[in-house]
Amino acid sequence: MSANSEAAAPRSRRRLALLPLAAFAVVAALLFVRLNAGDPAKLPSALIGRSAPPLMLAGLDGAPGLTDADLRGGHVSVINVFGSWCEPCHEEHPFLMTLAADEGLKQMGVVLYGVAQKDSSGNVRRFLGADGDPYAKVGLDPDGRAGIDWGVYGVPETFIVRGDGTIVYKVVGPVTAETLEREVKPQILKAMEPPRS
Repeated sequence: MSANSEAAAPRSRRRLALLPLAAFAVVAALLFVRLNAGDPAKLPSALIGRSAPPLMLAGLDGAPGLTDADLRGGHVSVINVFGSWCEPCHEEHPFLMTLAADEGLKQMGVVLYGVAQKDSSGNVRRFLGADGDPYAKVGLDPDGRAGIDWGVYGVPETFIVRGDGTIVYKVVGPVTAETLEREVKPQILKAMEPPRS
């Protein structure tokens, strides 16, 4: 065996040993880039600009449920998907109460509906009884099927629906004082404008 081949063997072993480290560095760099690739609350929705998926949800304690007709009555609807078990839903609740109490929006016919996802009617009743009920109607989605149809990633999520049933905006995550003023209310007003051809 020559001196050159003896020297090449340790070099090739060193390269082979560095291969997993190099692969790890590449994967770590890709994950880092994806984690910092923008605001997670700006997840795209394939439903924006499309007709809202059909709804036929039972109501709370025998009250009328939430149906397609509610979303196609000519008024702008705000649909908030929530759960009594969801901590961010409790955090956003005061801002939904503010939205529901807005006299200007009420006069324009804006209606706030709730969809209780993967929750029991008893827990929803206790949640709304303790913190107030901002919703004109609550639809129960105990198996999360409506949430899947609507493309819900996780609660809370809020949709703005034009009077013809077209989804025009989606907020992923809790509504805050800032998102209420900077996103939700302007998008509600925009939804009242006639659709552009």
